[in-house]
Amino acid sequence: VQLQASGGGLVQAGGSLRLSCSIPRVNFSRYVLGWFRQAPGKEREFVAGISWSGDSLDYADSVKGRFTISRDNVRRTVHLQMNNLEPEDTGVYYCNLPWRGRHYWGQGTQVTVSS
Repeated sequence: VQLQASGGGLVQAGGSLRLSCSIPRVNFSRYVLGWFRQAPGKEREFVAGISWSGDSLDYADSVKGRFTISRDNVRRTVHLQMNNLEPEDTGVYYCNLPWRGRHYWGQGTQVTVSS
């Protein structure tokens, strides 16, 4: 299962980016989706998660109030709207599909926030 992330880029502090991730057809039902990121020299960390219905959302404290996760189950996509970006948000962003103890990842998209 290969997820495909896009939308990264270079932006100044205070700017916005919208990441997107395409999910291939899978034989999973009602799966959650998430975004993680990895900064240089640091471990990959959780950013945001969303339930199948979209009713349940979860965010890392560092992005609450600035990032919004959403999904479209018809188009099989998940998005991350990132506003008021900070240099600390710099990193490679990965979309994630956890299923029965396994984690499926996209190839990552680079986000660089300049001060």
